[in-house]
Amino acid sequence: MSAIVELQKKCGVTADGVWGPGTYKAARTYFKLTNERAAHFFGQCAHETGNFRLFEENLNYSAEGLTKTFKKYFPTIESTAGYARNPQRIANRVYANRMGNGDEASGDGWKHRGRGAIQLTGKSNYAKFGQADNPDKVSNELAFESALFFFEQNGLWAICDKGVNDTTITALTKRINGGTNGLDDRLVKTKLFYSWV
Repeated sequence: MSAIVELQKKCGVTADGVWGPGTYKAARTYFKLTNERAAHFFGQCAHETGNFRLFEENLNYSAEGLTKTFKKYFPTIESTAGYARNPQRIANRVYANRMGNGDEASGDGWKHRGRGAIQLTGKSNYAKFGQADNPDKVSNELAFESALFFFEQNGLWAICDKGVNDTTITALTKRINGGTNGLDDRLVKTKLFYSWV
């Protein structure tokens, strides 16, 4: 079941999997968010999930993709042998021995790969969220709760409370993304949702 359908069921609106003003308003009320906080939260989540379609990290990289994206772990094309187009092996390697994960053989990297409306990643983060033993829940029924947890843990509500404007959206994007990747889309989505009063 999709994360949007799960959210709609919780909020008491028609569970059709379609994001729109009705779902936005119901979710805003359900999570007890101001319109500013809701616009920022769902605007960022919409961008991060490709318009609420992808709630799990895509690790299906080609050999070339691995050397570009994860050069530290795959410095040459030769080093990608057995890993290219093998998401489970890729996750176990690139997430090994960090974020509370064990070594590559532990399988923690794959088990605790990025999931949710804002990618919760790593065993220690799943444990803080209370889902270290049930990580699959984060990609559907707890997708938005895990993102709310991310906002809480990182003190992002204080930024949201500064209003819905380009400066605030940019500051929030930098805290979530580490840069301004996808800023134009985040600006459009956040402002659109803010207009759905």
